[in-house]
Amino acid sequence: MAKMNSVPELAPKAVAFDCYRTLVTNDHDDWRVMFGKIIKEQGLPFAQNDLWDKWRKYELQFRASRTVLEDQSQSPPFKSYELAWSECFAQVFEDEGVNGDAAAAGLRCVEHLARRPVFQDTIPAVQALIGKFKVGVFSNADDDSLRPLLKSTGIRFDAIASSESTQAYKPARAAFEQILRQLGTEPERTWYVGDHLYDDVQGGNDIGLTTVWINRTGATIGPDDATPSIEITDLRELPQIIQSLGK
Repeated sequence: MAKMNSVPELAPKAVAFDCYRTLVTNDHDDWRVMFGKIIKEQGLPFAQNDLWDKWRKYELQFRASRTVLEDQSQSPPFKSYELAWSECFAQVFEDEGVNGDAAAAGLRCVEHLARRPVFQDTIPAVQALIGKFKVGVFSNADDDSLRPLLKSTGIRFDAIASSESTQAYKPARAAFEQILRQLGTEPERTWYVGDHLYDDVQGGNDIGLTTVWINRTGATIGPDDATPSIEITDLRELPQIIQSLGK
């Protein structure tokens, strides 16, 4: 059931989506299985969950430091996921005294993200928007993950942008400015749909978009979290909400 925290003054001209955990699945359990494959391929002396936990510690540090939201000019130089993830593996291998191929493991992660299952509500929801609005995607992702994945869905998006092509990660303004440029729309006539309250909602709010939080898990909004304009639990609610505005 949709929750309207603020009613948009105007119906959108364009709707942009996050990709992972919004349009397609990206579960940690799948990642752990993939890490098991890396262990087997390289003959590494780790249990599946052990390598994941050690790598994840460094990956979260990367995520926390890649964008300085308070002063975005102070954000560190951009790193693709492939490079950052390879560096996380290299750090784990160094810590544990293991002779592993960090670059090959990082590439495996990029390939993993190119083959994610689509949520069952994704295609009917997006197809209901196509032809009535411009429809785009901006995802924190490398192009070698994002573009093959979106192509496999069969959906023809009007605009596709990534953190790699933009050299900026959400919630940075540059990320949202890029998808707005490609869609040719202004913030007040663009909706952005995503699953992450910081990357998607905070970033979208900061630039003046109507933000739609897809809350598939029944999560709650904390006191320090950004508040979305609209909260939904199923993407198929989106076309219905737009139609109900009648503006």
